[in-house]
Amino acid sequence: MPTYDFPQDLGDAQLALHQTRTAYEQYAKTLPWSAVPMPGWEGEKQLHSGYQSRKDDSPGYTEEQATEVTRFQKRLLELSITVSTHPFWDSVDGGSRVAARMALKHVHEQPEDEAA
Repeated sequence: MPTYDFPQDLGDAQLALHQTRTAYEQYAKTLPWSAVPMPGWEGEKQLHSGYQSRKDDSPGYTEEQATEVTRFQKRLLELSITVSTHPFWDSVDGGSRVAARMALKHVHEQPEDEAA
């Protein structure tokens, strides 16, 4: 697999994108299942199984929760744009950009002495 000499600011933006997405996913797990108040429901029993899906009533998001979700979404969009429009990509051959993008996504998984 080819190695790439990613600029520090691009690597930092990619790492911030990973960290922000992870924080958002963890936060989302604490939220009600619906952003707006919705009644719960109970599904039909599944064929050949005892499983029966159901959801309790959702109170919807509080104003603070909705604000925090919006903050996360704006930050994720900002970081995605920063990473995807970085001038570095102009220096990568068009046929290699997908491979370079995948390498960038995983560059922080490598030990420091192996990172490009």
